Amino acid sequence: MTDTPIPGTYLFDGLMARKGYALNKMCYSFNDAQNRREFVANEAAYCDRYGLSDEQRLAIKNRSVLELLAAGGNVYYLAKFAGIFGLNVQDIGAQQTGLSVQEFKARLAAYSKFNAAVNEGRSHV
Repeated sequence: MTDTPIPGTYLFDGLMARKGYALNKMCYSFNDAQNRREFVANEAAYCDRYGLSDEQRLAIKNRSVLELLAAGGNVYYLAKFAGIFGLNVQDIGAQQTGLSVQEFKARLAAYSKFNAAVNEGRSHV
């Protein structure tokens, strides 16, 4: 095991949960279509409604998943934010790894083939 963190990952612990509470609460609100429309119509006012920090507002403006994670965002709630812009979890994974979406999908497919081979006893770790 290494002490080096994996790039693009953040430990979502109690401290991060408190830091990201307003951001995650706002993203949860996007379950409702009306809230998504209100956000798109006036992002600044919508962020005001939830009391986002300057760091969180900048991350929202930049559409940066990595910045949102660093600002206390939980990936499950951030997926709701990303969905407003037609992004899915693979798009988020690509941002986290610094890969294009196609490269990220290819990496997932390669992992899947490797894991299937290991599970079938055709390969070993």
